[in-house]
Amino acid sequence: MRLVLNLIWLVLCGLWMAIGYTIAALVCFILIITIPFGIASLRIANYALWPFGRTVVDDPEAGAPSLVGNVLWVVFAGWWLAIGHLVTGFLLCLTIIGIPLGLANFKLIPVSLLPLGKQIVPAP
Repeated sequence: MRLVLNLIWLVLCGLWMAIGYTIAALVCFILIITIPFGIASLRIANYALWPFGRTVVDDPEAGAPSLVGNVLWVVFAGWWLAIGHLVTGFLLCLTIIGIPLGLANFKLIPVSLLPLGKQIVPAP
C-alpha cells in the first residue's frame, strides 16, 4: 500500500514540492552562511518525494542553535513552503483518492516550518 501511495504522491504533488525544497536549498547554498539550511531543505525534499513509510522525529542532540535557525528559516523560507503544502493538501482533499495525500501534505507543514533539529526515520 505504501508503494502505491508513494507513486501516486510522486506524480500528483511530491515532485513539485521536492523541486520547491531544492530551489530553497540552492538559494541557501549560494549564500554560503546558510548552508545548514540548504542541507535541511534537501533532507526535506527527499522526504517530500517519498513520504509514506517514513516519519519525522525530534533529534535528541539538537539544541539552541536549531531553535535560532528555525526562527530564521520560518521568516525567510519556511512559510512559503508551508503555504505550498497547505494549498496542495487542500486541493488533494477535494477528491476521495486524494484525501490520504492531502493529509500527508498537512503532515509535512510542521517540518517545513521548523526543519532543523529533526530526523527522518522509517515508520514502525
